[in-house]
Amino acid sequence: EKLRISEPSSPYDFGQIINAVNTNKDKAACAELLRMTDPKKLPVLLSNKLEGEIFLIFIQSLECYVVGKDPGLVYQHLFYLSKAERFKIVLALLSKNEKEQVQQLFELLSENQNNQYSLEDLESLKKVYEL
Repeated sequence: EKLRISEPSSPYDFGQIINAVNTNKDKAACAELLRMTDPKKLPVLLSNKLEGEIFLIFIQSLECYVVGKDPGLVYQHLFYLSKAERFKIVLALLSKNEKEQVQQLFELLSENQNNQYSLEDLESLKKVYEL
């Protein structure tokens, strides 16, 4: 059954949707959620709930469904994701393979670069992601 995604109004709502998305490994639904969520609100919506699995489904969803259509939005999400509580902890626990997935998304961002971010912006964000 396809998950119905609506814009989350609170961190609790967002957490419920993320848990459902993650349980079903539904990257299309996750991409839909990220498309309707203002990137600036991401740190607040995630609160202290950022985990490795959630981080990875965000990365995979952005790569599969969003980067080709809207690289600017992907950049914004990656930027604000790095401001979330527990970001550094999650980053430190990523495996080599998981880090490569993040690297791949950054490569797609530089290939699809548009006027919403510069390659310098991208390079400095890569440092934040320790790539």
